[in-house]
Amino acid sequence: MKKIPINECKVQFPALSRNEGLSRSAAAAFALQCDPTVEETAAIKTAVSEAVTNAIVHGYRDTNGIVELLMRLYSDNTIYIQIKDKGAGIADIKLAMEPMYTTAPADEERSGLGFTVMESFMDKVRVRSAEGKGTVVTMEKKLSGKKNDA
Repeated sequence: MKKIPINECKVQFPALSRNEGLSRSAAAAFALQCDPTVEETAAIKTAVSEAVTNAIVHGYRDTNGIVELLMRLYSDNTIYIQIKDKGAGIADIKLAMEPMYTTAPADEERSGLGFTVMESFMDKVRVRSAEGKGTVVTMEKKLSGKKNDA
């Protein structure tokens, strides 16, 4: 059975580190309509933060660009979150998703745990990417709060 969204929101913002907080707040506010637990809200905020930070730091390392945050809510209380950039892209997704792997220069302190963190907080994480064209990270989480009607 195909899921049908009952609500949707899209936010676009410049790839600036100060907009990471905006993305976290937007995702948390959107999820509120399901009355999520504190833990679920924190999980969503953390996963979104990691994905947006990756887009800003790795996707647009030395350039300007736009990050797009798309959120959907389904009647079964699943929240769908997509973070999209048109930056550098990822050459090897499987390698990039390995814990401790990073493309950051040696003089930067980056843990290489972004995808691992996303996977630990969300039910599903998928990554599509093409070098020079950008990356799309899609995450889903079933929330335990109140059910919503279409």
